[in-house]
Amino acid sequence: MVLLGPAFVAAIAYVDPGNVASNISAGAQFGYLLVWVIVMANVMAGLVQFLSAKLGLVTGMSLPEAVRDKASRRVRLAYWGQAETVAMATDLAEVVGGAIALQLLFGLPLVVGGIITGVVSLGLLAVQNRRGQQPFERLITGMLAIIAIGFLASVFISPPSASETIGGLVPRFDGTESVLLAAAMIGATVMPHAVYLHSGLARDRHGNPEAGPIRARLLRITRMDVGLAMLLAGTVNLAMLLMAASTLRGREDVDSIESAHAAVRDTLGPAAGLLLAIGLLASGLASTSVGAYAGAMIMQGLLRRHIPLLLRRLVTLIPALAILALGIDPTRALIISQVVLSFGIPFALIPLVRFTSDRGLMGADVNHRVTTALAWLVAAIITALNIALIYLTITGS
Repeated sequence: MVLLGPAFVAAIAYVDPGNVASNISAGAQFGYLLVWVIVMANVMAGLVQFLSAKLGLVTGMSLPEAVRDKASRRVRLAYWGQAETVAMATDLAEVVGGAIALQLLFGLPLVVGGIITGVVSLGLLAVQNRRGQQPFERLITGMLAIIAIGFLASVFISPPSASETIGGLVPRFDGTESVLLAAAMIGATVMPHAVYLHSGLARDRHGNPEAGPIRARLLRITRMDVGLAMLLAGTVNLAMLLMAASTLRGREDVDSIESAHAAVRDTLGPAAGLLLAIGLLASGLASTSVGAYAGAMIMQGLLRRHIPLLLRRLVTLIPALAILALGIDPTRALIISQVVLSFGIPFALIPLVRFTSDRGLMGADVNHRVTTALAWLVAAIITALNIALIYLTITGS
């Protein structure tokens, strides 16, 4: 068990404030209809994260480093530009989510909440900077547990219908809006920064062992790590949807995280509302720390340029604080950030599948042909859904 951990850090991306918004909206509008989407998205995410970890462990390179070795300088710079944009969009979503949570808990102005979120994330990153990766992993895993408690509590307070939950496993839609929400839930599930980061985390934790029994054992442990982390993240996401389906379905006043919190508090009581807000706060704090960590790894891998992690955290905090200071609707800002993230999906998934399917690079641990086929299918589905999400968001369809 001591070797588990990297996947739990990457799993934070799957329970960030953007997921909270889309899952609660799905449950409030369509009840249990899209339960199957959560399950399918989680399975696809598990495959992607395992391939990312395997790349780092087998090659000794993070995904950004592997791209750097295969690309010209001009391509590297362009690739870094889009990856950096994605990392900043990620940061925006997490800081906004933390600010919303602090406003719900303490009535703080959003800008003040954003500053506090940034300061606390600096403290979390200082743990990684001074004490290394494993203490950081344990800290983030602890926050993942808080997130789980915060969102699972409502399900225990007001248990969802078992029969309707099982019925929701049957793939189906109910009009255009349900298709759009499904696209948002699946298309925004695999966060590019988590794919980049996981390859580096696995490499840094396990090293680059030669082919043989030790590497085989580490790959089995990595598969277990990913499976457990994705199971926890998937359970939390499912809890968000089930909570909304059982308590908020049919309500027309649930169009933002703030209104969803108010509805939960009014329906299930102050304790449920408090736990939901605490879960959201932990989500924002942990996610923004992991996002900044990923951004540093991307720059180091692609450009061989190192900026102190804490300095980088301060710089990337500025756009999020500017958005909050301008008074832009925070839920709308979350949606726009997810659209920006969508542009980065193909740039992360396509190289990942290509590299892990390359026998010259992966040796005996190259993907099985069935795994490669499934990985390309997953990449195609997620990329197509993100394109659809971008189009529908821009056109307002």
